[in-house]
Amino acid sequence: MVIWSQPAIDDLKSAYEYIKRDSDVYSNRLVEMSIEKCELISEFPKTGRIVPEFKNESYREVFIYSYRLIYKITDSEIIILAFIHGARDLTSISL
Repeated sequence: MVIWSQPAIDDLKSAYEYIKRDSDVYSNRLVEMSIEKCELISEFPKTGRIVPEFKNESYREVFIYSYRLIYKITDSEIIILAFIHGARDLTSISL
C-alpha cells in the first residue's frame, strides 16, 4: 500500500499550481504520472533508484519530468516522503 505524507501532498500541490499558471494540460499530466508511478512502485517497490543522498536501500526515488518522488519502503507500506524539483537541495528539507 502506498501512503502519501502530508508534506509530499503539499509538494505535489505546489508543483501542480506552479505549472498550471502556464498549462492546464501539463499540470494535469504531472498528477496523472504521479498516480501511475505510485501504482508501479506499489507493485514493484524497488523499481526506483536508491536516493544517493541517503545511501539506504529503504529510501528510493522515481523521476516524473524534472521532479523526484522520494519514498521509503517499510515492511507493510510505502510512504511517499517528498515530491521535489530535481534542482532543489534535498539536504534543505526534513524527511
